[in-house]
Amino acid sequence: MNGSAPLVAAFLAVLVCTLVLRLLNLRHLRTHGAHVPAELDGVIEPERLERIARYTVAHTQLDILQLVLDGVVLGIFLFGGVLGHFDAWVAAHTTSFVGGGLLFFGLLFVTESVLRVPFSLVEHFHVEKRFGFNRMSTRLWLADLGKSLAISLVFVGILVGGALLLVRWSPDWWWLYVWGFFLVCSVFLLYLSPTLIEPLFFKFQPLAVPGLEDAIRDLLGRAGLVAQRVFQVDASRRSTHSNAYFTGIGRVKRIVLFDTLVEQLQPPEILAVLAHEAGHWKMKHVLRRIVVTEAVALLALFAAARLIGSERLPGLAGLEAASFYARALLLIFVGTLLAFPITPLASALSRRHEWQADRFAVALTGESRALAAALAKLARENLQNLHPHPLYARFYASHPPVVERIRELRAKET
Repeated sequence: MNGSAPLVAAFLAVLVCTLVLRLLNLRHLRTHGAHVPAELDGVIEPERLERIARYTVAHTQLDILQLVLDGVVLGIFLFGGVLGHFDAWVAAHTTSFVGGGLLFFGLLFVTESVLRVPFSLVEHFHVEKRFGFNRMSTRLWLADLGKSLAISLVFVGILVGGALLLVRWSPDWWWLYVWGFFLVCSVFLLYLSPTLIEPLFFKFQPLAVPGLEDAIRDLLGRAGLVAQRVFQVDASRRSTHSNAYFTGIGRVKRIVLFDTLVEQLQPPEILAVLAHEAGHWKMKHVLRRIVVTEAVALLALFAAARLIGSERLPGLAGLEAASFYARALLLIFVGTLLAFPITPLASALSRRHEWQADRFAVALTGESRALAAALAKLARENLQNLHPHPLYARFYASHPPVVERIRELRAKET
């Protein structure tokens, strides 16, 4: 246990910090949550604000419960001797290096997925249903769960199996080949998702609003972008939450609007939202994030190749010996702990991109009122927390607080 003490301490420190940030956010909401921001006066009434507060509290409480239980299970597995017994069990049931890895990581993935089922049930059929969002039947929820698990298992199997084959094939340079393999799989998924995966969950249809598709294509043309197809999907079968996104790459790139978004926003507001998304593509935010992610992944795999054979590594979990798979799992765990302190940096970069995309949308559409109105409506309809704690927002928020975005946009009206 002595060898594992530093890792246990780091794990507990990250868990405590995560919980404290959520509790700070709740406390801030209790203090300021009854005040309607001036930017949303006339859009969000006090009754709606009270509902937003209750929705935020319900989701945060469920999140805290899941964090605590996940922490307990993970702590017992890594530091309570379960990892060693599981590692030995896998070794006793297969002599194949690749087969052992598939069994090791496959069982862990299935176990984690099963443990998350109760939380998903509570989220959809208690929290989301209580606030009028969930429209899924139990049958549809089960169908989505089964399809998601099957797709994920196939993808995890391909990644794990391919990576282990490369490790066996090139013991010295596997880190580079595995990085390249993962990169190819990621690009392939960008091509595969719009045409084969997403249609398993949504029905893609032409836009229901006459003239909207032509307006969208004209907007993208002015931005120097082209989307092969523009669709709306039947998201309302599952939830009343609304969204819009660009998906795919190259010839399969398309724009997807939730039918709930089409119902909630006026055409100029929809165009403003898509102008914002176009800004991300035009300014290559997506490409930049991919480059940064792949650079970090390459560095992490290089470090893993140097550390995975260390005699001290099993001792981090209180073990005397460990397989390649158990060692890889420990390195992944250490990596998640090391990534925690840099979370605010990643969030800050994401928020910077959002500000840039907002400014691009204003320049492209020639006005800021439509985007401000769209953000206000989406905040209202999705019960978005209008009073996040500043520290929580700086740490986790990928988007600037909606009140700040609307304030900035309205300042451009004058």
